[in-house]
Amino acid sequence: MGAAAGAAAAAAAMANAIKAAGTVVFVEAEEFQKILAKVQEPLVVTADGGFFKHKYQYLTSYKGLAFFASSEEVIPLPADAMIVKAEKIWVPNAG
Repeated sequence: MGAAAGAAAAAAAMANAIKAAGTVVFVEAEEFQKILAKVQEPLVVTADGGFFKHKYQYLTSYKGLAFFASSEEVIPLPADAMIVKAEKIWVPNAG
């Protein structure tokens, strides 16, 4: 695949990802924990991120919305949580 075709494919993939992303709610760590407390056996996707400072990133779903939290400290997760470790969590800018 040529460079132009590769760039076009990457742009198309990004456009599709933005369409599929739906609503992402950005919350503080405390709010994220409150949401997790309402769910039996929550599914939580985690990743490490950050550019200048290390950040722990968390993503979960509740009542049809995706909730995202980023923290410099580890957020304690419920013992019954199913945890999926991802290489990266990408969410659209809240801009």
